[in-house]
Amino acid sequence: MQRFKPLFLSPKHSRITTLPLLSHLRNFSSSFLTQNNDSEDLQNQVLVEGNPTSRIAILNRPSALNALNTNVCSRLQKLYESWEEDPNIGFVVLKGSGRAFCAGGDIVALYRLLNEGKVKECKEFFSSAYGFMYFVGTYLKPHVALMDGVTMGGGAGISIPGTFRVVTDKTIFATPETQIGFHPDAGASFYLSRLPGFLGEYLALTGDKLNGVEMMACGLATHYSPSTRLTWIEERLRKLVTDDPSTIETSLEEFSIAGLPEESSVMHRIETIDKCFRHDTVEEIVDAMETEATGSNDELFTSALKKLKQAAPLSLKVALKSIRDGRYQTFDQCMVREYRMSLQAMSKQISSDFSEGVRARLVEKDFLPKWNPPCSEQVSQDMVNSYFTRLSDTEADLELPIKSREAFV
Repeated sequence: MQRFKPLFLSPKHSRITTLPLLSHLRNFSSSFLTQNNDSEDLQNQVLVEGNPTSRIAILNRPSALNALNTNVCSRLQKLYESWEEDPNIGFVVLKGSGRAFCAGGDIVALYRLLNEGKVKECKEFFSSAYGFMYFVGTYLKPHVALMDGVTMGGGAGISIPGTFRVVTDKTIFATPETQIGFHPDAGASFYLSRLPGFLGEYLALTGDKLNGVEMMACGLATHYSPSTRLTWIEERLRKLVTDDPSTIETSLEEFSIAGLPEESSVMHRIETIDKCFRHDTVEEIVDAMETEATGSNDELFTSALKKLKQAAPLSLKVALKSIRDGRYQTFDQCMVREYRMSLQAMSKQISSDFSEGVRARLVEKDFLPKWNPPCSEQVSQDMVNSYFTRLSDTEADLELPIKSREAFV
């Protein structure tokens, strides 16, 4: 069985490697978790192209920035299972239609389902989505994700665990969940915790975005290419008859270019990011960022500090613990834990911050969320710890095929 390789190593050495946001969040949450629109044909939500030796899965919900719903995840799961079992298919490509790869899941629909008391439907979405993400991460054939455009939350979750991650000049990556009272999920606690230094903590807590060049620089992507070359890449991949990752790697490299992060990039401030985000508590991190923002007059630190102060205090502490725990856990362990955390957020047993954040940011748009607790000093350690437990003793954990599909290390 293949093992998930460290995020920063090149796939050429192994068959399988490891690996303005609120406006995008609006699209991140513009679809339905279940098929409530009769005019929207399930089959057409995921299109299939290819030849006898490869397949291309196309997320086809461009008006919703290809947001994931339960039906999309279920269809992808069935397709990927059939392709993995087909000995004639050598590799699989995943792409999005329109101007996004995938803007994630549907938080407004979750919000509405919760208001209607339909917690079961929320659970079904997370189970379906997380299950497919694990399947991508343990896929037995080479996987190529063409991450052109918005790639957030669940969009990263269905691409980053795969073999090859191709980004472009139009790629926008972020995990902005703390801004809506949630937590970075979809495997984020696994891959963010493995970024250089404490960059993962920075991205998880602030929700700051990265572009394609920055994703290459920190190891989230394996190849960078101008968006205009994607047509050439797809044409080359269609002509390949192989199941050898090194052959696919060579083809992708023919159309890839090197790029350096701009001077304003966070990648040029890693030393300071490490100094601020290495602390054990959110309060210490915020204090360190206050010092940097005041002393340097650096717009990046000023903006990051503002985001920290706008985020839900409970979410900040939960996100910090999640990244720190994830650094010592396997991929399947992270996914199971994140499932527990997501159900806790939906249940409102600890806090209703998720519903309040979606209401304030995306539904009523007054941008004045009333977080509970309202400040980090009032977030107890018991509240944080409870976020990582099952809803009840009878609540089932996320079921993953770990016995038949070896977990990442």
